[in-house]
Amino acid sequence: MLCASPLHALCLPPCSVHPPHVVCLTLCSVHPPPVLCASPFHALCLPHALCLSPCSNLNRESPNGSLLGLSVKKKKKKEVTILLPCHGDIHNNVSMQLCTHLSMVFLFFHRGLIASSFTETHYLQDGTDVSLARNYTVILGHCYYHGHVRGYSDSAVSLSTCSGLRGLIMFENETYVLEPMKNATNRYKLFPAKNLKSIWGSCGSHHNTSSLTADNVFPPPSQTWARRHKRETLKATKYVELVIVADNREFQRQGKDLEKVKQRLIEIANHVDKFYRPLNIRVVLVGVEVWNDIDKCSVSQDPFTSLHEFLDWRKMKLLPLPLLPRKSHDNAQLVSGVYFQGTIIGMAPIMSMCTAEQSGGIVMDHSDSPLGAAVTLAHELGHNFGMNHDTLERGCSCQMAAEKGGCIMNPSTGYPFPMVFSSCSRKDLETSLEKGMGMCLFNLPEVRESFGGQKCGNGFVEDGEQCDCGEPEECMNRCCNATACTLKPDAVCAHGLCCEDCQLKPAGTACRDSSNSCDLPEFCTGASPHCPANVYLHDGHPCQGVDGYCYNGICQTHEQQCVTLWGPGAKPAPGICFERVNSAGDPYGNCGKVSKSSFAKCEMRDAKCGKIQCQGGASRPVIGTNAVSIETNIPLQEGGRILCRGTHVYLGDDMPDPGLVLTGTKCADGKICLNRRCQNISVFGVHECTVQCHGRGVCNNRKNCHCEAHWAPPFCDKFGFGGSTDSGPIRQAEARQEAAELQQGAWPGPGARGIAGACVFCLTDTHL
Repeated sequence: MLCASPLHALCLPPCSVHPPHVVCLTLCSVHPPPVLCASPFHALCLPHALCLSPCSNLNRESPNGSLLGLSVKKKKKKEVTILLPCHGDIHNNVSMQLCTHLSMVFLFFHRGLIASSFTETHYLQDGTDVSLARNYTVILGHCYYHGHVRGYSDSAVSLSTCSGLRGLIMFENETYVLEPMKNATNRYKLFPAKNLKSIWGSCGSHHNTSSLTADNVFPPPSQTWARRHKRETLKATKYVELVIVADNREFQRQGKDLEKVKQRLIEIANHVDKFYRPLNIRVVLVGVEVWNDIDKCSVSQDPFTSLHEFLDWRKMKLLPLPLLPRKSHDNAQLVSGVYFQGTIIGMAPIMSMCTAEQSGGIVMDHSDSPLGAAVTLAHELGHNFGMNHDTLERGCSCQMAAEKGGCIMNPSTGYPFPMVFSSCSRKDLETSLEKGMGMCLFNLPEVRESFGGQKCGNGFVEDGEQCDCGEPEECMNRCCNATACTLKPDAVCAHGLCCEDCQLKPAGTACRDSSNSCDLPEFCTGASPHCPANVYLHDGHPCQGVDGYCYNGICQTHEQQCVTLWGPGAKPAPGICFERVNSAGDPYGNCGKVSKSSFAKCEMRDAKCGKIQCQGGASRPVIGTNAVSIETNIPLQEGGRILCRGTHVYLGDDMPDPGLVLTGTKCADGKICLNRRCQNISVFGVHECTVQCHGRGVCNNRKNCHCEAHWAPPFCDKFGFGGSTDSGPIRQAEARQEAAELQQGAWPGPGARGIAGACVFCLTDTHL
């Protein structure tokens, strides 16, 4: 019975079979397991490479295997110890049986975890950074898995075999942890997640944030647009290109073992991606960095200061620059070995995803298991997505009971760890996406070279494949031959928003509408089944008439923020209110925090970038019971007084004050709020970019012209079909006829007649 078949099961009989302190793990060499495993036992079926000895060899080794199991009762909590020699190759699929549920757990290699552009960075003794593009398929083998338990739609499995066996088996009301034992080679333990030891902590919020959902950040859009855009944004898969950084203290806590730290960071990302999959969000790791020599920014026990230092470092050193390219990514998280003050274990700005200034967070590695940091990172990433804390007042629905972990966006966490998102988190996310947050999330990262190697049936279209709809038994795509990953006869495409009935949609067909006044629509090119990546107006472009400027694809104004805080009828107060109130440098009037407990005074020129001052609207703030009105009467020289209305919201330190003017808000003609300062929009270079469009188009965030309907990119100086080189052509109706007439000099074109030989926008392989 030793390793006689590709799959083996570890059957854990109940304690009544053996002495109460010992649980025997019996080897089942047939599949499905024998009757023994069909009773209320637990079973794990592992690949034959993990050869195990039968129960008769308990407490002694054998030539073909090793000690299987021993459980020691500790405070009425049992742990199963597994000894695995772990030799040989790992198969493409690992099956796992949980006989308690009479179900099979299917595990598949997590091929989408690591992008082909993945790099790892560490430092030499002289501080020189070393960035390597390593092939983890070769280095670590096929060792990261995701899966599920058959028959349990809410189940999930996330495992790693890179250095031993560890991971999670999650059910609706229970989660099990499998991990190596400390100071014991090839020994593992399987136990309920509620027994996992960790530090109880919070992400810095100790007050009610029940009403501070992303609904409150912007006024509601029109209902017609909201319904249409909601369907589009929620249907599309979002991709977060993530970088995880480990500070020097984390490096030391992991025994100064560079490879161990890197594997831990990748394992954290593996769990986080699993948590976000139900939200139609994929977390793709594009890089890890380890500060193995010294910290590259100040990391202290003050989480507020550490967060801002890290975000500044990310903006200045990690984000790609024209003359100093580093790492293209959407979000960066610092995993720290420093113990933060109080109970705080993480911190992140809210609704900041994709921004250069604030798309990131800090995470304290507070548990022996990577799961602890993974849950905290998922929580802080949730804040970046616009998710607020789950509180009793919000009435959130959570499928996991509180005593079994609850939901990820709980204000505080401990063991058992939460691993699912609540109804409130889903609503917050939907609302944030509808408002234009996350413009960078709609491009598909290149993952064809990632973990697991190439395989038809894995759901990823890889080199040499025309399509991939999964395994034959799960494929629902009528355009794709699942067994060969080739297109069926007469099919031109099988996947993508620009593929319909197995054929490419015509060039100019809208595939992604604009989501707000700062977004730009995308159109099918006629050459690809995929909708072009999302683009939007260049930062600093005017929006809503002359009331605002675009910033990260969103149009921010003082007026809409006043309406958000005070309801209909509210409007910005006169400038003197901003100047007087925000010069105080206290919690009620400031230009942001200097440290955890001190506030910056606003210079007069920056006053409109501090606490927002309004007039009119409701008698008290409409954003919730934890918001209070701060009213200031300012005497005027000509007599009388002016009433200034500010808002103070009782929040924790991990979330920005919603009473502060939002970054990107217009603070004067030609100026915008950045880092609590009123700065000239010339810093964005929008004018220089727009000039090249010849007055017939606008500049997008990639510094390319988006041309009006009858003008051709790249510079809108010749006749064509509109759009941009990034977003496809606008027009499709009479495109073929006009192209033919234009070549003959017959089409008059916009504003002129009889011009022959003009260029049209037409990709060489479009079907115009």
